[in-house]
Amino acid sequence: METLNRQDQTMVHLTINNIPCCAPAGSTILEAAHAAGIAIPTLCYLKEVNEIGACRMCVVEVRGARNLVPACVHPIAEGMEVFTNTKNVQAARRTNLKLLLSIHNQDCLSCPRSGDCELQKLCREYGVDNHMAFEGEKNHYEIDTTTPHLIRDNSKCILCRRCVATCEKVMGVEAIGVSQRGFKTHIGPSFDAMLNQTACINCGQCIVACPTGALTTTVETDTVWAAIDDPTKHVIIQTAPSVRATLGECFGLPVGTNVEGKMVAALRRLGFDGVFDTDFAADMTIMEEATEFLHRFESGQRLPLFTSCCPGWVKYCEEFYPEFLPNLSTCKSPQQMFGALAKTYYAQKKGIDPKDIVCVSVMPCTAKKFEHKRGNQSAAGDGIRDVDVALTTRALGHMIKRAGLLFDQMPDEQFDSALGIASGASYIFGVTGGVMEAALRTAAEVLTGKPLADPVFQDIRGTDQGIKEAEYQLVGKKIRVCCVSGIGNAATVLEWIKSGEKQYDFVEVMACPGGCINGGGQPTQPAEVRNFWNLKALRAKALYDEDEATVLRKSHENPLVQRVYEEFLGQPGSEKAHHILHTSYVERDYEY
Repeated sequence: METLNRQDQTMVHLTINNIPCCAPAGSTILEAAHAAGIAIPTLCYLKEVNEIGACRMCVVEVRGARNLVPACVHPIAEGMEVFTNTKNVQAARRTNLKLLLSIHNQDCLSCPRSGDCELQKLCREYGVDNHMAFEGEKNHYEIDTTTPHLIRDNSKCILCRRCVATCEKVMGVEAIGVSQRGFKTHIGPSFDAMLNQTACINCGQCIVACPTGALTTTVETDTVWAAIDDPTKHVIIQTAPSVRATLGECFGLPVGTNVEGKMVAALRRLGFDGVFDTDFAADMTIMEEATEFLHRFESGQRLPLFTSCCPGWVKYCEEFYPEFLPNLSTCKSPQQMFGALAKTYYAQKKGIDPKDIVCVSVMPCTAKKFEHKRGNQSAAGDGIRDVDVALTTRALGHMIKRAGLLFDQMPDEQFDSALGIASGASYIFGVTGGVMEAALRTAAEVLTGKPLADPVFQDIRGTDQGIKEAEYQLVGKKIRVCCVSGIGNAATVLEWIKSGEKQYDFVEVMACPGGCINGGGQPTQPAEVRNFWNLKALRAKALYDEDEATVLRKSHENPLVQRVYEEFLGQPGSEKAHHILHTSYVERDYEY
């Protein structure tokens, strides 16, 4: 795995459990121990996000120190002697777990995070159960189910503040915070409001940050099972680009394993009538978006053009920067474009009434649960939604397990071809910079009339840069582009544009850091993985590798895309294409 390394390589020598070791200057005891092959437990710590030393699970002994010290924030020093597993250390950690359990809802069997809970794992490792917990005051909290993507249950919260730090520092939304003091301390929106009364953008980053079941995703798998069991329904499923790069983590496969073939096979065995690749719709998105960009660029109107594939970003723009709504591409996202074509073009080809088609999506993104219920998402009309159910990657993993399918033993199968042919450009949609790169591949060839010598736009690649800028010369014209991931970074770029400090022609925004490969619907990983492994880079590599291995690497070369325009839509940007594949936006005042 690719690790997260410090740039400062000045080394400090110390001993940990009487074993000599060294680590870069500026490292914490936690980081030095990990480098030496020693795991120190944590609950509140998230690297560069929540470094507060609050949970005290990581306490260790340091020779000469009067008290145990928190390893996650205590810096190493030359000659330091550290002990991570003494009797006193173990006793302190067990006491901390008993205190946490004293105020914790211990109904673990019914909890969605059972078996995947960091608190539960530590209690098991340290031999602490609910019978050993101290008698504490348990507050009653109303379970918050007011948003389409999230269930908030404060009775399972351990006050680690990882969700608060993520929402504030990473996303810049600040929909939740810490309220009151003492035993009444709890996490939630200001004035104890429900989440739907806040500026929440449905990104789900708080869910993947949470170590327990306090924040979980709404589950709609029973709706899907019911549709599959209904003989009057034609149930189809689409999977987003990044799902193939992350689904394997639900089954213990290494991070970054591409499981496309096994995923397709598993979906067929679940009973879906059609198994399709959202990447086809990503290619359709590029055809429409590149056409829209070229029209605006050549006319000089409503620039910069902002991408509209990310529903978290779209909702953020509607709430915080409505003045930029005219700059948002009117293209639906690939999820919605697929559903729109499924209920129109596909229904027509198959001779199926659109109301009898159930379109299910599997997305890395919890905001997709909000997006498919938005207004102006009904290409077939009569209130028939483009997409009926949006599942997360995690939810699909649960469905496969519930069906008793042995995922690692699945054969490799291909998507159905009716709506499943995709180009390499569409694969990289799941990575920050990928939508921009895919659009530039098509826009460049349309402008020049010549094939690109190299379809890779290296300047806008990379998962660890929140803001990437580049300029390209095409037929004597300069195109200024910017790729942003992490909504907090989007605010910075928007302020640059407002002030005139920076000027761009085309801006891609993805709400989640690193893009969809790091979305709020992706498999949860414990802090011990998130803190030391570069999940974004490992997952992104799987998509870039698939793009590189593909013969078709540009959206406009996709033969299925060409056929849909010839047989159904006419041409990119046509009136019919606008009716089916485009949408509109509304200014919001923190409400749904």
